[in-house]
Amino acid sequence: MPDIRAHLRWVARWVPEKFPDADILVATAWQAACPVASAPARCGKKFYLIQHYESLYHGPPDTVDETYRLPLRKIVISTWLRDIMREKFGGEAELLVTPVDPKLFHPVEVSVESPRPRVLMMYHWYPWKGVADGIEAVRRVKQRIPTLHLVGFGVNEPRERLPFDEFHFNPPQESLAALYSGCEIYLCPSWDEGLGMPSIEAMACGAALVTYDNGGCRDYAWDGRTALVARRRDVAHLAEKLESAVSDHALRSKIAREGMTYVQREFNWERAVDAMEMLFKAREA
Repeated sequence: MPDIRAHLRWVARWVPEKFPDADILVATAWQAACPVASAPARCGKKFYLIQHYESLYHGPPDTVDETYRLPLRKIVISTWLRDIMREKFGGEAELLVTPVDPKLFHPVEVSVESPRPRVLMMYHWYPWKGVADGIEAVRRVKQRIPTLHLVGFGVNEPRERLPFDEFHFNPPQESLAALYSGCEIYLCPSWDEGLGMPSIEAMACGAALVTYDNGGCRDYAWDGRTALVARRRDVAHLAEKLESAVSDHALRSKIAREGMTYVQREFNWERAVDAMEMLFKAREA
């Protein structure tokens, strides 16, 4: 957010009594939920923006689960998360799917000299991001289609030697559209995602999505229509879907076209801003 010049004050621990007066107070991760819930009324309406089921990977499960029972108005970024709040915690949540910025993420003309098709995959140290699954799926497909060119990117550099044909370390956000547009396929092997922003960004730039059924993708990835979707953590099925995208140009083009159209139409930035403003202004909050 380059235009925001916020004053940041680092503190050793949460001290709710020192929160400033406000109209709205939002917890954006499980560690912030308890301080927000215990903050004085002068801090305003209290919300909990839930961006992943963090009990899975990001903290002690029982402790994290307790935050979802706090008396905070919940906003979730995917239908999967809303279902979890209903089914596991018996509470309702407002759905507000995070959009992509069309000024940043749109098809651009890119000239590349590598073999095609180019398959882009994000690298991360977290095991649940499924990098090992994605690499194995690519290995299997490459045995039959050796021209497949695997492109990696991420804010972490690989700790070990991995078979990326090229790797882009921590690319600036303004260059991501060219990276996405220069690849025919975006591969998302994550086991679980609150939503999966890179997948949506890639779709907005015209890449065909191949993904596990990771929960959050259910708001934009429908098998055979806007994406090719494999069973969660089934590497053989993921490789099968990837090979279909690599070998079937007509199918790949159809998925890329319909995926881009859907994301651009449904995940509108201005509508999302208006929806959040309405939630903040609602009397019952």
